[in-house]
Amino acid sequence: MHNTTRRVIHSLIFALVLLTAGNAFADDLVVGVNPEYQPLAYKEDGKLTGIELATAAATAKLLNKQLVLKELAWEDLIPALQRGEIDVVMSGMSITSERQKLVDFSNSYLQIGQMAIIRMADLSRLAPPGAIYQPGIRIGVESDTTGESYAKTSLTETAIKSFATPAGAFKALRAGDVDFFIHDAPTSWKIAQSNDYGDLFALYRPLTQESLAWAVKKGNQPLLAELNQALSTLKANGKLKLIQDHWMPVKVHVGQ
Repeated sequence: MHNTTRRVIHSLIFALVLLTAGNAFADDLVVGVNPEYQPLAYKEDGKLTGIELATAAATAKLLNKQLVLKELAWEDLIPALQRGEIDVVMSGMSITSERQKLVDFSNSYLQIGQMAIIRMADLSRLAPPGAIYQPGIRIGVESDTTGESYAKTSLTETAIKSFATPAGAFKALRAGDVDFFIHDAPTSWKIAQSNDYGDLFALYRPLTQESLAWAVKKGNQPLLAELNQALSTLKANGKLKLIQDHWMPVKVHVGQ
């Protein structure tokens, strides 16, 4: 083989190696998650786990991508998505008209609703239907969530206090600083599954109907199509139900 031909071939091989290495990150699925939302996304023994994490792993496998998890504060998830720091938000995010202006959503993977949590000691006073609407009732919510939006639009006679995390709201509820804590249904499921919340009681009356979905950067239709296809496969083969049933022994039929 002529030396010039050999050098050309070696150059082409070297260029191919560099190209392959340069595209390695294109095979990653970078998922933004806020682990403050048991059983959807939380930490157990220092490791990220929950419905979202298991579904993310199954999705990445279907897409033949390497799963990369990026832990973020709730309020940083959409900004990180818009800056291109993550590919998708998988963190128990509800589809809302305001969020649809900022991101594109996948098909829904779970239907939930907002529910109220009270102290066990207040069961007779606050459990009856309508108690939450009484003037002067103090409502705790997590900031920038659909629970906060619901409280501000539907509980106009009550005093609403926002907290940065569910943990802060739980602390206020236990201290008697708020009467109700309104949050997504999975938070109520957590109370039913854990012995750490024996002093609290979840009212299984959905206050809203919401669809949870994954968010991608506005206009990222190729990734959105891939995610929807993977989600469809996970529903069809029963894997999604298997994952959800593992973490959701409490069944709540929203809107019924």
